[in-house]
Amino acid sequence: MFYELTVQDHVRVPPNKFGENVEESVIKSLNQTFEGYVSEELGFVVGISSVDNIGEGVIIPGDGAAYYETTFKLYVFRPEMQEVVLGKISDITDFGAFIDMGPVDGMIHVSQTMDDFVSLNKENTLTGKESKRVLKVNDICRARIVAISFKESTNPKIGLTMRQGWLGNIKWVEDDIKKLKKGKKDD
Repeated sequence: MFYELTVQDHVRVPPNKFGENVEESVIKSLNQTFEGYVSEELGFVVGISSVDNIGEGVIIPGDGAAYYETTFKLYVFRPEMQEVVLGKISDITDFGAFIDMGPVDGMIHVSQTMDDFVSLNKENTLTGKESKRVLKVNDICRARIVAISFKESTNPKIGLTMRQGWLGNIKWVEDDIKKLKKGKKDD
């Protein structure tokens, strides 16, 4: 889920920025600090939406930089268990598929791609034996988050499944809806 969080922190502005506009220097420092930042507490930082307040600068002996107590807003993505996400298949391997959810890729094990026996074929697609459904790179899919691990802070992992109703390739879901509507008309 995406959130906008209000954060208060001390922002370091190096001495070579002292002649510049304080607000611009603080924004540059915030962008450098939080670009690509990932933590279990905040999630995946997408960007800074605004700087709401910049306090008085304090110079700490031995450092020479100024520290400004700053209140600002961050856009973050915090994956939540059982959350349904939408994304694009970015890669397919013999063990599964990766789905680009924006700030991070999630992994769908081959056994979780569909309710069928699945195999990787020469065209680098995953194909269901009975259903003949095909999953390929750039397919838009809906998946459910079933595992989240921040064990490695530089490489967090998100596990996904598409083996539940109304999940999977959007085309599959649309086909299922058409079949359901057609079945109701026949009644």
